[in-house]
Amino acid sequence: MSELKIGEISKPRFEFRTFGQSFSEAAERMARLSVPVPEKVWCRHSDEIYIVSRTNDVNNTKIRDGKMDIKTFVQRQDGLEQWDPKLKAEFPIPAAQLEADVFPAFMVPCPPLDQESYTLDEFLALIDAQPELQAVRIHKERFGYMVNNTICEVANVLVNGARIVSVNSESTEVEEILKTIEDLKLVGVENINYLEAIKRVIGMSNKPLAN
Repeated sequence: MSELKIGEISKPRFEFRTFGQSFSEAAERMARLSVPVPEKVWCRHSDEIYIVSRTNDVNNTKIRDGKMDIKTFVQRQDGLEQWDPKLKAEFPIPAAQLEADVFPAFMVPCPPLDQESYTLDEFLALIDAQPELQAVRIHKERFGYMVNNTICEVANVLVNGARIVSVNSESTEVEEILKTIEDLKLVGVENINYLEAIKRVIGMSNKPLAN
């Protein structure tokens, strides 16, 4: 089995992630159990825009570093979720790609497109005009670790300015994640992905976060 490395692409990973107000015990245990990790992942900041849709729970659609990034849900196993990269497209995006790939990922009809391509601002204007869609601005402060050969992090996340906390463990190997969940004392905590967490924060879903 090849060893996972933070920041490198591997085959589709399984993931446990959850969101709430505080995971201080899990965060402390993660830091103490972690092997040394590269300095570049000690603390990372990013600003992203997630496009959430009332009709879509299986495609993670976001804009990061000027690119439209889509991951699609593959399967659920032992309470973990597996996601697979589907699309990375740079702006301006051709109208044909919006029609063929992007709006189908939102699971809403593509609106009439009268341009050959769309800049980021023009694309966001299209989103704002769709009642089933919402662009949500996300800021992430992520602290990276490696526990049981799983890529882990604690993240402070701002969802349109509302602060929540996330912890996660991901790997290509299910058993390694399950061991990490146990070691972090997170057994029984709900697995909540980014798409679902954002919907809960903005009121598109009436479910609470994990704590």
